[in-house]
Amino acid sequence: MLDTNTLSAVIAIKPNRGVIKRLEQHGTECAIASIVWNELVYGCERLAKGKRKAELDAFLRDVVIKSFPVLAYDERAARWHGLERARMEREGLLRPYVDGQIAAIARVNELTIVTANVRDFAGFKELAVEDWTKPRARA
Repeated sequence: MLDTNTLSAVIAIKPNRGVIKRLEQHGTECAIASIVWNELVYGCERLAKGKRKAELDAFLRDVVIKSFPVLAYDERAARWHGLERARMEREGLLRPYVDGQIAAIARVNELTIVTANVRDFAGFKELAVEDWTKPRARA
């Protein structure tokens, strides 16, 4: 499941070639969380009218929404998130609410979160996280 910053790496002024390559390899297996879709739309709408906003809007409309299923923050995700928030709070681990929502959607759908901000998801139990912005370690 792709985080906002992973998709942003594709449309950055200097796109991350590693992320593009991984999407070419695994794009058909990917999805996004409804929260990520919200963040992408919001970020685009905040831009002033112009070439960059038009490019981003086209990317969202013609690539993202047509390529990746949007997974909802549903009852299962809300329950997992509530349980994890309480557990983490007891342990002194506080994470932003939206990161918890994204983590919950990934976890209940048994997906790996692909993000450049691995630390944002640290502490969540049984949550797989990968960073495609960094080169892969060679075996």
